[in-house]
Amino acid sequence: MEDYRCVADGVAADIEAGRFRPGERLPPQRAFARERGIAGSTASRVYQELARRGLVVGEVGRGTFVRAAEAPPSPALAEPSEARIDLELSYPVVPEQSALLASGLGRMLRPDVLDAALGPVGVKGTGRAREAAAALLEVPGWRPAPQDVLFAGNGRQAIAGAVAALVPPGGRLGVEALTYPVIKGIASRLGVTLVPLRMDEQGLCPEAIIEAHRRAPLGAVYVQPTLHNPYGTTMPWQRRASIAAALHRLDLSVIEDRVWAFILGDGPAPLASLAPARTVLIDSLSKRLVPGLSIGFVVAPPPMAGRVAAALRSGGWAPGGFALDAAAGWIADGTVETVVRAKRADAASRRRIADEILGGFAVRSDPASYFCWWELPEPWRAETFVAAAARRGIAVTPAAAFVVGTAAAPRAVRLGLASSPPDVLARALTVLAEIAKGAPEDTAVD
Repeated sequence: MEDYRCVADGVAADIEAGRFRPGERLPPQRAFARERGIAGSTASRVYQELARRGLVVGEVGRGTFVRAAEAPPSPALAEPSEARIDLELSYPVVPEQSALLASGLGRMLRPDVLDAALGPVGVKGTGRAREAAAALLEVPGWRPAPQDVLFAGNGRQAIAGAVAALVPPGGRLGVEALTYPVIKGIASRLGVTLVPLRMDEQGLCPEAIIEAHRRAPLGAVYVQPTLHNPYGTTMPWQRRASIAAALHRLDLSVIEDRVWAFILGDGPAPLASLAPARTVLIDSLSKRLVPGLSIGFVVAPPPMAGRVAAALRSGGWAPGGFALDAAAGWIADGTVETVVRAKRADAASRRRIADEILGGFAVRSDPASYFCWWELPEPWRAETFVAAAARRGIAVTPAAAFVVGTAAAPRAVRLGLASSPPDVLARALTVLAEIAKGAPEDTAVD
């Protein structure tokens, strides 16, 4: 049976994407269960999980409704508390960025520029946008050709377009055994089966790709070699080269997710530099800038570009003209690079806070990452720890959210470090450390 949290992740993604709008009524639980092919008890747990996350509210006699957006309450770390400190989502924001973005919008106030920006735009964008994107995505040893760049509304849509183009309905997509949860919802909607691939301390194992493909052909592989979500770790160059060799040997394509790679800057070369004819590279603007104005980037080699473009169009995943024009301007005038430098410093500062407070625990991550993976001490399980944290007003993500397939979830949680102010982050991590030093029965509610 599918874990209820996986189903809740899919509904949460729909809410975030606007497919369920604030105030909209969700289906009755029985109808939801029939629609998803799950048990009624599982549907009930899904709705309870959505309520726990603050995404929906139940009204007796009326049903369950998507919660309207509200200003976040003041954080509180003592029980009982209605406040919620979010260490699940990671949307980094630095104080100076709003002023920088505002100054870069001056040109768009001209009627002729605004008129052009508000017109329709396709997935190929404009020549100006393609040149800007190629410059933004360039790293030492690799620069995409502007003509190979396609655009989507955001990074998730870019991933969906790549999966739809490379893996037919009923096909198999290889993914890291612990992976970005959104890929599970995308695969489910596209009728694609996810195949978990073994990992070690360096990331995805090339032998796992070969073994899975021999059992039954894979349509493609999805991988996060740089600042992997949830581990926050980065695959070394030699492992990337081994994966590229395996892809060549098997005649397989790969979807490379580099949404977080901007934090590292001059990190290891992307897979796209080692297997350019087999790699569809994905990136986006939301983590670099702000989640409310996003663009997804897809760099597709010419033999695949037509299929990817068609998938983006048919999915309705083309970018907005205003966002595309604004992004091109911010890239060209240096605003994006200035904000990125500030976020790199911010991420390193937050990691130092986490290292200081959680230094005695088994925490895994890159020193520059905005999230980290915490392997919990005995006797804690992820679910009991998440519940104990929630009672103190702190939301963390259990390992089960990232697991693909039927394997048991590790006793671990992921901590997102980006969303709370640094002082609130420090206080929340201190509370979590205190919880971890105790036992589940110490936090039980009478």
